[in-house]
Amino acid sequence: MTRLYAIVAAAIVIAMLGVLWFVTSGQRSDDVFAACRTTKIAGGAGAIGGPFTLVNGEGETVTEADVITEPTLVYFGYTFCPDVCPLDNVRNAEVVDLLAEKGISATPVFISIDPERDTPEVMKEYGEIIHEKLVALTGTPEQVKAASQAYKTYYRKQESEDDYYLVDHSTFTYLMLPEHGFVEFFNRDMGAAEMAESVACFVNAG
Repeated sequence: MTRLYAIVAAAIVIAMLGVLWFVTSGQRSDDVFAACRTTKIAGGAGAIGGPFTLVNGEGETVTEADVITEPTLVYFGYTFCPDVCPLDNVRNAEVVDLLAEKGISATPVFISIDPERDTPEVMKEYGEIIHEKLVALTGTPEQVKAASQAYKTYYRKQESEDDYYLVDHSTFTYLMLPEHGFVEFFNRDMGAAEMAESVACFVNAG
């Protein structure tokens, strides 16, 4: 992602979230996750997440109810991404392994924002390379757009005359709990160990 596109993408994501602040104070006293939160979103946690219908690596249509059955780390990206997405997906997979050591089962989910190239077969192969538990999802352009809008993510295909185009996109990972929905997001600067500790805090508090 070029520097210019990175700046534009970041600005648009912030606008779509209705201004997203990285803060550590001002939590409500009735929030059971108050001790775990390090972020705050305008509009509250309910502003992120929601129903989606996508396609898994087996070509099966699935919904959020099929996918989010335990603590789940949701990330949007694409398999042709040259650097950011592989690193973030590997980090999220490491988080899942660290949580397993703590006795917490979690699922990493990778949703493609490039359905033109990311067919179910491509997503299945990619998922198997990253982690045995990774749920890799794609869908029609309309299904992908709806999922992206539900999670307030940003993506934009760069103009290209061939199939080797890049897609600018936001890089947040979202923590979803089946009983609570969205509870936290993580930026890509957070390491696996710190992220695993944060996820464990939310799971134990919930």
